[in-house]
Amino acid sequence: MPSPGHIALILNPGSGAGSADQISERVTSAFQAGGREVRITLAHSGTEISDAVRGAIAERAATVVAGGGDGTVSAVAAGLLGHSLPLGVLPLGTLNHFARDLGVPLDLEQAVQVILAGHTTPIDVGEVNGHTFLNNASLGLYPHIVLARRKHPSRGMWKWFVAFWITLKVLARHRSMGVRLSVGDEVALRRTAIVFVGNNEYRAAGLDAGSRESLSGGTLAIYLVNAGGRSHPLRLIRLAWHMVLGVALDGDHLELVRAPAVTVESKRSRLYIALDGEVDVYQVPLEFRSLPGALQVLVPAQEPRR
Repeated sequence: MPSPGHIALILNPGSGAGSADQISERVTSAFQAGGREVRITLAHSGTEISDAVRGAIAERAATVVAGGGDGTVSAVAAGLLGHSLPLGVLPLGTLNHFARDLGVPLDLEQAVQVILAGHTTPIDVGEVNGHTFLNNASLGLYPHIVLARRKHPSRGMWKWFVAFWITLKVLARHRSMGVRLSVGDEVALRRTAIVFVGNNEYRAAGLDAGSRESLSGGTLAIYLVNAGGRSHPLRLIRLAWHMVLGVALDGDHLELVRAPAVTVESKRSRLYIALDGEVDVYQVPLEFRSLPGALQVLVPAQEPRR
């Protein structure tokens, strides 16, 4: 059995600008310079990530680190819930929303230093029908944009042109849906193109727009587009494109509901949902709730962005 106290790094080889071998070499050197042993597992799929987390727990790792984008980090976090192991983040994705909201540096070696320092804080986790998310869950228009983009993979600057073309294409055939929201004893009926559920509330203005002031408020932020009617096409294009870019949800055409839990129902028996960018089909009704302080994460020594 491996000795206790090592760092288990679960690395998505599809993330990052360099190859998995290059990233592994850089990370190993940085951890060794800090006097720590790191054991690296390459994981391509959600199943492989789950297996790697279970292996790290069984081998008595001191820390589990997710190396990849928000989807990879979310999958590792899901496996750590209910355990005392802290989660470290090496941001290797395109947008890295979660790392940014924690204040974790995007530079690889600097992110390693945050992990080596060992400062932790508890944060909330969102959940829907037993599946967890760190950033947000979206239903309606956005999951269909994600699915369409998977059919047209591209890299570099070209991927943003492809993403914009796909966004317009999906918008041309997308229709709004009727939903019923239940928060406690309050019930609301809405017709909307997008339901966006944030793990805590997003900033809507200023230089930090699109980020979250707190990851420990114990509250879900439910955003609905153009409650009561169909959004103006230009507004919907702008909002959908901002979601692709990971920019703020804002504007007077949005309704915001804050609650620790919400039930979303529809005439449809199943709906596509994007959880931290990963799309799957879920049975309706959708039971969303906040899990306050459910996850320990490694953050910079200074006061984290909370």
